[in-house]
Amino acid sequence: MSQIHALSDDQVGQELRKMTAFIKQEASEKAREIEIKAGEEFAKEKGDLVLTETNAIDAVYQKKFKQAGMSQQITRSTVANKTRLRVLGARQELLDDIFAAAEKRLGEAAADKSRYEGVLKGLILEGFYAMNEPDLKIRAREADYELVKTAIEAAAAEYKETTGQSVSATIDEENPVGEGSAGGVIIIGGKGKIDINNTLEARLDLLKTSALPAMRKALFGENPNRKFFD
Repeated sequence: MSQIHALSDDQVGQELRKMTAFIKQEASEKAREIEIKAGEEFAKEKGDLVLTETNAIDAVYQKKFKQAGMSQQITRSTVANKTRLRVLGARQELLDDIFAAAEKRLGEAAADKSRYEGVLKGLILEGFYAMNEPDLKIRAREADYELVKTAIEAAAAEYKETTGQSVSATIDEENPVGEGSAGGVIIIGGKGKIDINNTLEARLDLLKTSALPAMRKALFGENPNRKFFD
């Protein structure tokens, strides 16, 4: 049988010191592992937090940048529209001035009797073609009756030559055109139910609509934004 020897106090002390050293070493290594792991987790959490905050800051910046861009675009559009409206207003004012000046000069049309008679003939002849009836009435200013009678004869002759049909027109002396008118005639047909207003004022009003596109082009040039034309 083997013999069991009791450890001396020195031996026990040595063993205790060895065990203590071992435990300290284990504790130190464990603490180091914990420290390293904690550092890694901290670094990861810090990185995640920085990334989250960076993304949040980027999102806020992008939102503000987009809002600033939209605000700038709205401002540009507003300024452009205001400028365009001012330009259009100035153009319309010029056109209004032109027609106002033309309206003031309408009275001059009757000053040259020979020329005015030709104008009356054209206005009456236009009415003949439009009505296409054999018997018509003509309303005019009392001051123009003699010129209108001559113009009716000339217009009827041309109508006959052009269409081969006769037309008779008489002045409606019961309903003259007011002396405040610059001149022209009103052709009455359809047994008094249809009329064509060919007074100079009515023709000028018609011109304001029909001639505007041509006048705008002549005064201001082509409109690059216009896609359709009548």
